[in-house]
Amino acid sequence: MNKNVDTYFTKGCGRCSLYDTPACKVLKWQAILKKIRELLVSTQLKEESKWGSPCYTLNGGNVVMIQSFKGYCALMFFKGSLLKNENGLLVKAGENSNSARQIRFTDPSELTKILPALKAYIKEAIHIENQGVKVEKTQSTFELIPELKEAFKKNPSLKKAFESLTPGRQRGYHIFFSQAKQSSTRVSRIEKYISKILSGKGMMD
Repeated sequence: MNKNVDTYFTKGCGRCSLYDTPACKVLKWQAILKKIRELLVSTQLKEESKWGSPCYTLNGGNVVMIQSFKGYCALMFFKGSLLKNENGLLVKAGENSNSARQIRFTDPSELTKILPALKAYIKEAIHIENQGVKVEKTQSTFELIPELKEAFKKNPSLKKAFESLTPGRQRGYHIFFSQAKQSSTRVSRIEKYISKILSGKGMMD
């Protein structure tokens, strides 16, 4: 996983085998991402590398992150649910996302069109972080997949550790485990992350 912000924009995030190849999804959106970066570094936010991607923080708190996907790139606001979405640009980062919101891009011209609104969102996000406003957490409510239930049965410590995680971390793991089509793959995914769960960490920690 890439831990250098500058390298991210020239080689990618390093989280898959396409790193530093023409097929890398980061490089696909390079022109847009560089413009977004220019905007963010002009603010009081601190640029860091987290989870292989550029993350912009304030007083140690995550505010926004640059993201790249196959179909689009995005600026993700960690506390996006608290922002005024008067322009309707913010969308949920994922179906099960609680607080994160994205503004998505597929063409550099889109960034130019919404630049004033984008600056306003960033300014508001900084204000929220400065004020120390917290997002109210919702309790995870989902039916555990059979493979995870079986893992808990075999390892009670794993069950206790999983239930001690924040709702968001629990949900993140469960979504990842359950997305596998084959039961054997779900079991393999669970086994791969047992040590992290026991350490009280989320998938991206």
